[in-house]
Amino acid sequence: MSRSEHPASPLVSTRRSFLKTTALGAAALSVPSKTLWTGSPKRRRQDDRLGYALVGLGNYATYQLAPALQETSNCYLAGIVTGTPEKAERWKEQYGIPDSNIYNYENYDEIADNPDIDIVYVVLPNSMHAEYTIRAARAGKHVMTEKPMAVSAAECEAMIAACEEANVKLGVGYRLHHEPFNREVKRIGQDKVFGDIKFLETGFGFRIGNPDQWRLKHELAGGGAMMDVGIYAIQAARYTTGEEPISVTAQEIKTDPVKFATVDETMFWQMEFPSGAISSHTTSYASRVERLFASAERGWVELSPAYSYGGLSGKTHEGPLNFPQVREQALHMDHFADCVATGRPHITTGEMGLQDMKIIEAIYQAAATGTRVVVG
Repeated sequence: MSRSEHPASPLVSTRRSFLKTTALGAAALSVPSKTLWTGSPKRRRQDDRLGYALVGLGNYATYQLAPALQETSNCYLAGIVTGTPEKAERWKEQYGIPDSNIYNYENYDEIADNPDIDIVYVVLPNSMHAEYTIRAARAGKHVMTEKPMAVSAAECEAMIAACEEANVKLGVGYRLHHEPFNREVKRIGQDKVFGDIKFLETGFGFRIGNPDQWRLKHELAGGGAMMDVGIYAIQAARYTTGEEPISVTAQEIKTDPVKFATVDETMFWQMEFPSGAISSHTTSYASRVERLFASAERGWVELSPAYSYGGLSGKTHEGPLNFPQVREQALHMDHFADCVATGRPHITTGEMGLQDMKIIEAIYQAAATGTRVVVG
């Protein structure tokens, strides 16, 4: 059952008020070849590409996803969902979106009747990912949701089940799986180019601003720096080693207990892998860090910056890495659209998002108890 089917609770009311009054958002080396849609000819298409609807028009949708959809080959911006009429009018004019493809949070479920929209991309605060993903699946739409996939492993499992029941694909917005520098680190680690990975150090953090933003409200974010950018550090260790951590230890530091009253500010954690590799990680809302370092038997690889939207840089013990800067959001959405159209498996699955959430829950438990926690 989705949240929308339950009587209104204080949390639901908070979300609804938020949707009406606050700006939303989050924060293959080449574009896949163009894939033609083979469905009903009655479906209106732009050059036979698949249509995305963005749910939530905050900073990430506005400044990253919408521009990226102007560069894609397999998909295009077909519709929007927003609770702000002024945004709807502005996007309609800027991107030529017809009135019939503009929705709000009350008539969202009517998207089921719109043949222009094939994929819904949920770009809402973390606590809303599960509800709007499940509702999209029930509407018969394929779904991409931003990371973290949800605020609990249980929610992730419900999202996976809903998409399986509806026979639609579910993806998570892990854009770096399509970014050249990170793909090279993945290749070096998993192909054992320098031998077995022995030690990893990954971290992502920044100084967060406005104390009133949704990311600092637990009921909307589900957590702090760990849920927002710490998940990149977890992902980096997973795709570099090609392994899943078996246990974690963790520590939490809070230098501003007022600003970070309900969410984590700075987290340190360590993970053990089946091969014997160990890793050390940092995430923070209080200071900047952005690094991926992996040491193997016969060498090392480092990215710094490692996870930003551009300007990435890397090197190994043999010298610098030279790859083009790309708009990974365009590559990511093109890949998912290609897989929807062809039935091929995609990279960043719901199961991947579920595993990250299990790791995050173990990290929070380890920090709270001061004990080593086995990852479920």
